[in-house]
Amino acid sequence: MCSLIFESASQVHTDELPTKAGIDHLDKLRFRPFLQRVYDLPYPETDDDLLRLLRNMNLATEDGMLTLAGLLFFTERPEWIKPQFIVKAIRYPGEIFHESSFYDSEDFIGPLPEIFRGSLLFIMRSLYKIQAGQSVNALGVPEIPQVVFEELLVNALVHRDYLINAPIRLFVFDNRIEIVSPGNLPNNLTVPKIRSGNSVMRNPILVSFVAKGLLPYRGPGSGFRRALQEWPDIDLLDDGERGLFIVTIHRKKIF
Repeated sequence: MCSLIFESASQVHTDELPTKAGIDHLDKLRFRPFLQRVYDLPYPETDDDLLRLLRNMNLATEDGMLTLAGLLFFTERPEWIKPQFIVKAIRYPGEIFHESSFYDSEDFIGPLPEIFRGSLLFIMRSLYKIQAGQSVNALGVPEIPQVVFEELLVNALVHRDYLINAPIRLFVFDNRIEIVSPGNLPNNLTVPKIRSGNSVMRNPILVSFVAKGLLPYRGPGSGFRRALQEWPDIDLLDDGERGLFIVTIHRKKIF
């Protein structure tokens, strides 16, 4: 309820709220090349100039604290400040959850681009490789195209509800892959509207920086449609009772 009230106010978005990290937490090795590549700007020479620039980019507040967007994109260890904003991945045997039995398990931490890369690699190494008409000497292709997971992971990382202190969960089963995001769909967005290409930007600052090349991005509302075009056997569930949005990518039986 608090999340809905906050979003309905439409005055401040979650990704521009201050964190407990000052601008001294900014990772120069990440921010410097970004400034050069996107804006053709040198790194500021003074702290005052840096703070002014970060404020203008919605990456810092007036009193010098990084916003959530600044923390998630341009610090080396955002999980030190926000330990729940990670991806927890598990690969289970069979088709059901197990309390203690799994093939693989990993937590993906760091700035959002690193979390994205680690989560994507976890999925891709869990998939079967199939011949797909190629010669026996050729490398197999993944059973599900990689672009499907690129689109769905970016959506999960950028559009999740960051007012909820919980991780994104990634589950790999023999018959499906689930991406479970904290929070329900914002405002009047529904699953049918998503399938039609509609979108609501819960975190517009995160989206704006994704569009600058920090993550794969093809425009608002296009992610789910692109994934569905490449792999139609995907279910979307807005689970209001548990406060979760669940994407289920069904796998075809190979053997």
